[in-house]
Amino acid sequence: MSYWIDKDVLQALLRDVKGAARRKMIKACWASGDFDVLDEKLLEPKLSEQEREALGRIHPSFMGGEYLSDLEDGETEIARIDLSSTTFDVISIRARASGGYIQYSVVDEYDTKFNLADEEGYDPFTLSELIDFIDNTDEEGGCYSGLALSSNNSNAEEMSRDELSGFTTITSEIYPELETHYAHVFQEWAAENLYCEEDE
Repeated sequence: MSYWIDKDVLQALLRDVKGAARRKMIKACWASGDFDVLDEKLLEPKLSEQEREALGRIHPSFMGGEYLSDLEDGETEIARIDLSSTTFDVISIRARASGGYIQYSVVDEYDTKFNLADEEGYDPFTLSELIDFIDNTDEEGGCYSGLALSSNNSNAEEMSRDELSGFTTITSEIYPELETHYAHVFQEWAAENLYCEEDE
């Protein structure tokens, strides 16, 4: 496995695209065979401020991920966390080749600092290692641990767990099994509260 060699054309197209909505459109058009109808601007890694504002006027969901910081030289995204928040925020998990090592980082659209489970390694994560990284990395000074469930737990103070079961989506073009794994995690998390209510 390599973080820098695309396994297919779709992965190459998505590699540096920041916007969550644009990524979904690219995937949908690719799957339906209508890829040639996409405006080339939607394939750009990032949009101009004017273009971002124009998308935002259509719907706030189009803003998700568009304000992530640019990738550094030798850096690529290996997974992302999409949140169904008001501004559809995105957290990007990244890897950068540096002097024989792979350095890891986590960024969001607010310059939040994160405590990383691992900062570097010689080889790409296995799927289980990436899951461990996500589950044991958290926001510096945050009240909840783990990138996967921290937003769900925070919002559960105001909303039911059942309502929040689809709030967080975790995906990766490199690790396609990641989304299924966390879909089960979120379902189990929501069910925990239901069991408690039944016991009462």
